[in-house]
Amino acid sequence: MRKITSDITFIGTDDDNLDLFEAQYPLTSGISYNSFIIQDEKIAIVDAVDIRRIDDWIANIDSILHDGTQPDYLIIHHMEPDHSGGVRTLLAKYPDLKIVCTRQAAAMLANFFEDIDFSDNVMTVADGETLSLGRHELKFLTAPMVHWPEVMMTVDLTEGILFSSDAFGSFAMSSSVDAWPTEARRYYSNIVGRFGANVQAILKKVGAHDIKMIAPLHGPILSENLDYYLGLYDKWSRYQPEDRGVLVLYASIYGGTADAARRLASMLDRAGAGDVVLMDLCRHDVSYALAEAWRLSGLMLCSVTYDADVFPAMHNFLHHIEQKKLTGRYIGIMGNGSWAPAATQVMTKAIEGMKNMEILQPVITLKSRLHKADIPDLLQLADAFSKENL
Repeated sequence: MRKITSDITFIGTDDDNLDLFEAQYPLTSGISYNSFIIQDEKIAIVDAVDIRRIDDWIANIDSILHDGTQPDYLIIHHMEPDHSGGVRTLLAKYPDLKIVCTRQAAAMLANFFEDIDFSDNVMTVADGETLSLGRHELKFLTAPMVHWPEVMMTVDLTEGILFSSDAFGSFAMSSSVDAWPTEARRYYSNIVGRFGANVQAILKKVGAHDIKMIAPLHGPILSENLDYYLGLYDKWSRYQPEDRGVLVLYASIYGGTADAARRLASMLDRAGAGDVVLMDLCRHDVSYALAEAWRLSGLMLCSVTYDADVFPAMHNFLHHIEQKKLTGRYIGIMGNGSWAPAATQVMTKAIEGMKNMEILQPVITLKSRLHKADIPDLLQLADAFSKENL
């Protein structure tokens, strides 16, 4: 618990004992479930927490409202269980509490809490509507599909605080500001990335307000250099790379494809293709690969043939960038096979089905191993990356 202004206290909880967020994203810096209390003539709790940390959250609330004061409102920005998990407990403790949310969120309450009658507790709000707590004036901004349809954000017009829902969130605990660029990029690309147009829409709404602090649902509160964070979100949601460079991804069984990928990475570095990152898709979680694909301007795809297709790890990556609608990248393709190489064709077809992806030449097919005769093609492709990324 800590004060973020004279009237607003962080009452969220950190979780350093969770290995996979949403049962799929590895956590190396923990995660936080952010919640706040605004103490004014009316008292508002901003967001609940995951049921995993409900006891800590209630203890935080009790330590503030120890004199018998009761909260008037619970503002729900997003209905995913890691944020709405505390609704049942809070409503049982404060039965007169008003739940402030969008109409779509109100409809979802019954999905998660079938046995609760919310008819006397829900107050729905629309885009641009305001709620006065006394000194604090709250303005609600609907943010559909960032990244669920019921999402909204709240601007505390008095303090200039944006309660941003999952936007600007990161795979990090509430004090880990230094982890934000890396873990927020991974969070954005894997969870929000598909909805770039929707993020652009909410950024325009947010831009009309004087924001001094951003308080997301996960990770640190951002209070300095906001132009940096807003600028990255604008770039990510436009699918624009942050840095010139090439992510060299390989999926290899016996090492032949891996060796060729390593050789090509060295050639790219020597050719001046920018930041060259080499990643083994069989040993790195795909969420990290996707984050690097979001950061860099080029992708080099290297896969062995497997069951007349690409190796499963490469198939998984291609599925992810297609699902998240990554666009506007330079692509190199190198497949491998011993008797009926198909990986090159499969990767080419997959990339051709995506928007605004430019495949650089030559497209390369290896036979089992990298041979001397293949070296000129690798050098030519490295040169193509160095030229196209200027």
